[in-house]
Amino acid sequence: MSEPVRHQALIDTLGAELTPVRRLLPPWQRALGWLAVVAVIAAVLFVRYGAHTMLHRWAVAPDLGWAACGALVTAVTAVLAAFVLAVPGRPLAWAWLPLPSAMLWIGASGLGCLRAHIPGLPVMDMHEANHCLIFIISFSVPLSALLVWLLRRACPLRPTLTAVMTGLASASASACLLEICHNVDATASDLLMHALAIAIVVGVNAMMGGRLLSRH
Repeated sequence: MSEPVRHQALIDTLGAELTPVRRLLPPWQRALGWLAVVAVIAAVLFVRYGAHTMLHRWAVAPDLGWAACGALVTAVTAVLAAFVLAVPGRPLAWAWLPLPSAMLWIGASGLGCLRAHIPGLPVMDMHEANHCLIFIISFSVPLSALLVWLLRRACPLRPTLTAVMTGLASASASACLLEICHNVDATASDLLMHALAIAIVVGVNAMMGGRLLSRH
């Protein structure tokens, strides 16, 4: 058998053993799937706690409402950036997408430490602050795990950066969920615990998520 014929026979044999690979959905559609899971969790929390306290806090202190909007937009833009960056060849500039909303989230949250106390709401102590820390981390763990599992199919070439976006999306989504059952006024300890929880989630995702997303 001639050399070209043997090569063609080998190619035919290898091709016969290949299984079709399903094409991935566009990044925005996969991001919507993850956000739908967050929405289901939010619906369960609304059934459990209602929306009265949350709306009262936002009405009396609009800065809390702006902070919540910033966190929500950060979750949306960060998860979209994660899915886009997981696709080889996409521009690195997508990593800057969550920055404006994150700045709004941080800035509006900081204003809560400067204004007067909200009437009718207790002031947060360290015990309540610890609950915020535990809440954000507890919800971020399954949300991050789900997002890492979804992102692995895309073979990201920048695994650490993609994992940072994963952590930011999960932490900001968890902070939004916390707003539903957060019945205390914002204080410096509240802001500190939120920042600590977000730093932990993003840091752990950068260390562990980067390895899980890497194909090496």
